Formats: sequence, C-alpha cells, structure tokens
Amino acid sequence: MTAAGPLRVGNFSGFYGDRADALREMLTGGEVDVLTGDYLAELTMLILGRDRLKDPAAGYARTFPRQLEDTLGLAHERGVRIVTNAGGLNPAGLAAAVRQLADRLGIPVRVAHVEGDDICAAHPGALAAHAYLGGFGIAECLRAGADIVITGRVTDAALVTGPAAAHFGWGPQEYDRLAGAVVAGHVLECGTQATGGNYAFFQEGDVRRPGFPLAEIHADGSSVLTKHPGTGGFVDVGTVTAQLLYETGGARYLGPDVTARLDTVRLSQDGPDRVRIEGVRGEAPPPTLKAGLNRLGGFRNEVTFVLTGLDVEGKAGLVRAQMEDALAKSPPAEVRWDLIRTDRPDAGTEETASALLRLVVRDPDQQAVGRALSGAAIELALASYPGFHVLAPPGKGAPYGVFEDVYIPHGAVDHVAVLHDGRRVPVAPAHGTAVPDDLPPAPLPAEISAEIRATLPAELPTPLPPGPTRRAPLGLLAGARSGDKGGNANVGVWVRSDEAWRWLAHELTTERFRELIPEARDLPVTRHVLPNLRALNFVVEGILGAGVAAQHRFDPQAKALGEWLRSRHLDIPAALL
Repeated sequence: MTAAGPLRVGNFSGFYGDRADALREMLTGGEVDVLTGDYLAELTMLILGRDRLKDPAAGYARTFPRQLEDTLGLAHERGVRIVTNAGGLNPAGLAAAVRQLADRLGIPVRVAHVEGDDICAAHPGALAAHAYLGGFGIAECLRAGADIVITGRVTDAALVTGPAAAHFGWGPQEYDRLAGAVVAGHVLECGTQATGGNYAFFQEGDVRRPGFPLAEIHADGSSVLTKHPGTGGFVDVGTVTAQLLYETGGARYLGPDVTARLDTVRLSQDGPDRVRIEGVRGEAPPPTLKAGLNRLGGFRNEVTFVLTGLDVEGKAGLVRAQMEDALAKSPPAEVRWDLIRTDRPDAGTEETASALLRLVVRDPDQQAVGRALSGAAIELALASYPGFHVLAPPGKGAPYGVFEDVYIPHGAVDHVAVLHDGRRVPVAPAHGTAVPDDLPPAPLPAEISAEIRATLPAELPTPLPPGPTRRAPLGLLAGARSGDKGGNANVGVWVRSDEAWRWLAHELTTERFRELIPEARDLPVTRHVLPNLRALNFVVEGILGAGVAAQHRFDPQAKALGEWLRSRHLDIPAALL
C-alpha cells in the first residue's frame, strides 16, 4: 500500500553490540513509522560464521531477540514496523525465533524474511560468502503486511530504501528517489554517528549519550535528518556531512538498486537538530553485485614488550635479535615488529617513560605461533634488556580472518521475499544497469540538463590569494571521519566555510596526504572532490592488509586515521584561524 505523507524511519542499532535499550528509546521517544537495525559488518560476518560452525542453527545476532523481549508489544501497539539485517547468515532461523517469541508473549506479529544473499555453495572453503542485496525484497515483505522483516546481507542503506519504496510505491527505475533514500539510509546506518558520536567537533554539544537518528523521508526522495526531542547529542550539517563521507569512495556511491551521486547532495540546516537532505541524483546501478567472502587466514599471536627509560632503541634491538634467534628453528610465515615511541624524556610516571615494542606473528599452523612464541618470549624474562616485562604473556594463538570482495552478475543470486504467510516471491534483478567507468566523469555528466547543471558547483574553487600563514594542526580547521572497506581505508575531510574550502581543495592533494600519512607513501591513494559538501574523500588501497579480521595494523579498521590526519601540522592561512 502506498502513501504520500512522509515516512519516519529511525535507527536503533549501528553494529552488533550497540546500545541494548535503543529500541525501547526509539519506540517511546517520539513518533516513528519504521525502525531499522544494522548489525552486520565484515568482521561480524566472520564472527557469525564461526558461530555457525559450532551450531548450524546459529548464525544470527542473538542480541536482537533479547531486545524484542520487552519491546515487541510496544511496537505492535504503536504500529511500528521493524526492519533489520540481524538475520546475518541465517535469516530464516532468526525469523523462526522471533515467531516463537511472539507466540510465547501472545503478540500477533507477522514476521517475514529475505533470502538469496548466501553464495557459499559457489565458494567452497569460505566461512561466509554473501552478496549485498538491495531493498526490493524488503519492500515486497512490507507491501504484503509484514510487521517485522529480517534479512541477511543487504546493503546497509537497503534497510531504508526498502521501506521507502514500499511506502511511496517507487519502481526500480525511479533512480533519483531511490538515490535520495540511499543517502538517508547511509546517514542512518551507523546510529549515533549521525547525532554527535565519534564526531570531530564533539565539544560543540553534549554527546555523553547521543540519541539515535531519525529521517523524515518524502515522496521525492528528499529527507530531513533529526532525532527524538530531548535526546542527547546534536544534529547539524557537520554531523551529517561526517557520516555521509564515512566508508565511501568517489562521487558515485554504487548499490544494487541505484548509483547515488554524492556530488549532488545538498545539506542545509532546517532548524535545531534538523538537517535537510535534497538534490540527490541517481543513475542506473552497476551490472554486478558486490559480494564479501570471509575465510580463515590462519593463526595469529602477539606479544608487546615494555621498554622503559634510557636506550629504548638498544633495548628493542636486543630483544628483537633474541626473539629472532629463538624462532629461527621454525620461523612463522609472517613476522612483524613495530616500535611505538610513547616514551618521554625525564618522565614523571613510569608509563610515560616507556615505549612499546609489538611483535605479531602469523602462520597457517597454530603450533608455529603458539607455544613456540610464548616459550621464546617468557624464557627471556631474566636474560634480556633491563626492566624486561610484557603487557601480557602470549597465548596459544587465535584464528584470524581474511576478507575479499568479489563481483557477480545480478542474476547469479536468487533474491526471494519469504512472506509472513510462507509464500515465496522472487525479486527481479535490476533491469537497467550501467558500468560506471563508461559513464561521463563525475561530477558533471553530459546527460545532466542545463537546469540541473546550474545547481552544481565547479569541481575546484578558485584558490585563496597568498597571505600570512601559521603552522597549526589541520584539525583546527577541518573535520574528518575514516573507516574501512576490506583492505582499503577511506578518509573524508571537510570544512565549514567557503573560504576554508578554497584553501583545502588546493592544499590537501594526494601528494600532501602521503606526506602527512607516511604509511600511505607507497600505496595507491585516490582523491575524490565533493564540492557541495566542501569535502575531499581519500581512498588508501591496501593499508589494512586483508581486512579488519586480519588485524594488519595498530588501528585495524582505520577508525582513527582521520584524527591522526587532523593532528598533523600544515601552513594554514592565518585569516582562516
């Protein structure tokens, strides 16, 4: 059934382990039509895959039924529908568990689920292999009257595009409207990251307990991002910009239903804690679906030596030589050393007088990283550098995962909406697709009309005229947010005035980025320009190795890479400071 009024879609979970009482908060805090819960990430799929190895009936987010225990009746009374990807690797199993819960509580709830993302049969040896489905399976379930829709691996934004398509009656080729819902869904998907959580300028509001976000979506695809009255945190153009840049690449944001043009997004403050999102243009989706493969990569172990006081480099050299000699008889396949200079001269505490030397080993054989490493490290307790101790003794070695992206044709999956009455409705793959590389380059494709073209800025503004500068951290002027996509990281950087944008767009080149982030010096770095947002988005390929589960670097999900960039010093025009 379609409707013309705005659809109020809220979020109550941004990851598996998010605030447990958020579902109740969203149900009681104000008006809402649909609540979405995002539980899945690359690492989560690996965790659920390991759960399923132990118990074939597992594989879904076990916290979701517990959240429903005391909120299902409230959602039913208020007519609020719930859409979630908590089904993980076993959406049918979670749907059955929710039905059992509803029966036990005596609440008449219609539960549907979506299937078709599981492609493990085509990838033997993978612990989890799942395609990212779009929102039209969700829409089928809602149109048939479902109160709760449970999915496996869909795109995060599909949790919003599905309800919007069902509510407004959108068809699969209404690209601009779908793209608007994708943008709203992308802002909602990480919960409180849109309301002041993990925000560069967190001092500007009370973010001790941010409220969860809510989008008022309109029939034309535009929306207003807000939150329930009286909840913590804040919503402004900056918080929405930060989340909009999170884990994205270029101007084209590819999805199974539509390609959303991020360079057409216009944001404006629409009142306290209200940001209007409009102007989003959409294009045909790409001809392939992204799929994520998770497999066990082997076993991993680590030990961190504490080096205190004088001659840190010499102490590090001694223990490294000792460990390498001890491991020489059966060396692990991969050995990595990192010296982290947290020490200060003439320090007032032992902690601040100490540096950390971290040794990480990996090998297909658990024995090679377990007993061999722990024995070699602990035997040095009385025979190495002065002040020898470790943060914790190494264990027996733990399995680690490897994530890989693959791309498959739309027709390679059997996308099915399993309705609340048991009927199975096939969901047609996208009819019209376009290869992004064959489209005109962003941000001004040739097919855009003169009227629309007039609303889009030139890619780069005119540079600021020369003037006095001051050496200062980039973060005094710019915000940033960073995250992971497989082995790559993205860093979105934005400023809040046109004058600052005139400087940033010309100053923060890929070459300057590599200077400020030395880890990226030998890696491919791509810069994307988003003038409407006064933002640059950098994609750094390979900086995370084989993905978060491989724990390749100190910050394995690149969550703080943007904050490191903000702390680096540049010559900034004094007038901007």
